[in-house]
Amino acid sequence: MPSSPLMLYVHIPYCVHKCHYCDFNSHERLQPDWPAYQQALIHELETRARSAVFKDRALSSIFFGGGTPSLAPPELIAQLIERANTLCGFTDGIEISLEANPGTVDANNFSAYRQAGVNRLSMGVQSLNNTELRWLERIHGSDEVFNAFQAARKAGFNNINLDLMYGLPEQSMASWLDSLNQAIALGPEHLSCYQLTVEPHTRLAAQHKQKPYALPEDELALQMLFTTRERLKQATYHAYEISNFAKQDSYCRHNDGYWLYHDYIGIGAGASGKWDDTDMLGITRYSNIRTPERYIESILKTGTAVNSQESLNREHAAAEAAWLGLRRHNGIDRQLYAIRFGFDIWNHFSDQLAPWLDQEMISKSETSIQLTRKGLPLADEIAASVL
Repeated sequence: MPSSPLMLYVHIPYCVHKCHYCDFNSHERLQPDWPAYQQALIHELETRARSAVFKDRALSSIFFGGGTPSLAPPELIAQLIERANTLCGFTDGIEISLEANPGTVDANNFSAYRQAGVNRLSMGVQSLNNTELRWLERIHGSDEVFNAFQAARKAGFNNINLDLMYGLPEQSMASWLDSLNQAIALGPEHLSCYQLTVEPHTRLAAQHKQKPYALPEDELALQMLFTTRERLKQATYHAYEISNFAKQDSYCRHNDGYWLYHDYIGIGAGASGKWDDTDMLGITRYSNIRTPERYIESILKTGTAVNSQESLNREHAAAEAAWLGLRRHNGIDRQLYAIRFGFDIWNHFSDQLAPWLDQEMISKSETSIQLTRKGLPLADEIAASVL
């Protein structure tokens, strides 16, 4: 079985403020111990890069996620990139992304991040309406978004993503389109547009349970989804995944690698990694300790910080790959899937997928299986049917 491209994910878990809707592994710290965290990251990277499953495989992408990676000292980012290149090597044109908060303090470091080797910036804008930003508990205002975007351009970034969120309480279609149109006017290469989800175990979930927010009705949320796709199509953004839109050749290769079920090293507190098991045609994955202080202590004492690890057999891995692949605009490449797992996806999962085909929720050709426009709103349900 041929090796998939290898990616590296680096988790920076620190935030100035944890927003109430956030279910990512993020921790409020006024003064993170950056030297210790950097030391732990590099130590874990060295261990992983030298392991049998990752050794001698060049990296095709690096993604600094969080948390708020743009809080990290530029020296930490530079050291990680340099060490990754030394240990693994880079493929030609490697994509190196960093998530950033569009606040003034973060924007001051953009030039240093660009000099460190970061070539793609992803800004957590969420909205360009100040009332909505306050409800989301974002620490920036709309003016800071425009200033940060210009600062990123001035720093040399020609590949920028803006994250936006719709389906907010009492949000109208007009308000959402106003934010979307302002974002389009800035001219980013990539836009990620997500519907607000009330995730379990967040402060928002607790607040919503105690006093429900006036979230948009399903019909309005559906209209927002399709209006967003149509508006971005008019603006020449290609919908290469359900929630992600890119100008030509500017799709996020790192995130697309997840949907394509590629291998990745994950380092940092709460980070996960995954590799193909060439013997069993399944996969193995791990997740790290989530608390930064415990992660640092474990790495520096034992050399590892794995909190859990599991292996999936071919059947379960094939189902998971199908679940992820259906999110892509091009769907699942049947030939590549057969090479990876040793059987045709339709022949193997026809019992689960045939009802969706009959309802015209998915389409099937000799080369691919993909969602139809009708099936987009039920993407999660359709994908979960194969699990």
